[in-house]
Amino acid sequence: MSFNKQKGKSIAFTELGSRFSEEISRIRGGENIRKCFQCGTCVASCPVRAIDDEYNPRKIIRMAILGMRERVLSSDFIWLCSACYTCHQRCPQEVKITDVMEVLKNLAVKEGYIHPSLIMQAELIGNLGRLYAIEEFDNRRRIKIGLPLVHPKCDEIVQLFEVTGLVKLVYEREKESK
Repeated sequence: MSFNKQKGKSIAFTELGSRFSEEISRIRGGENIRKCFQCGTCVASCPVRAIDDEYNPRKIIRMAILGMRERVLSSDFIWLCSACYTCHQRCPQEVKITDVMEVLKNLAVKEGYIHPSLIMQAELIGNLGRLYAIEEFDNRRRIKIGLPLVHPKCDEIVQLFEVTGLVKLVYEREKESK
């Protein structure tokens, strides 16, 4: 579910509550979420907002504070944060919005809201050890400028994905979607 699909959707009182923001504030990175007074500094300085005027970190934070757990965690928008830390640097209340977005993403994954882009990236990294295949052309260019060759597959990263359970998580998600 994305915010675009929720546009104009009314908010049921039963959706609201303080438990969600309390939960976020107990997780490292989300401690100051309830200090947000909705000044809009994060929105004004956000490079993603400059490209997509629907993206609104202030709205995401507000919805989290109001306790709109399912809407926030199922939203496409929590995945759009570029982690540039501009809002983090400029927030007068030191909310650390970039860290809050990471907390929200982690909670979303724990609850089964895994964005398709994360699955695609995890599959690529799980199979190749990186986000893209290393071609012979890439290695020839590296040799020309005096850099060492890059091996086509990075087994250590694949092992890390297996140890952390990410491979299993992606596999289960793919199975559910079929």
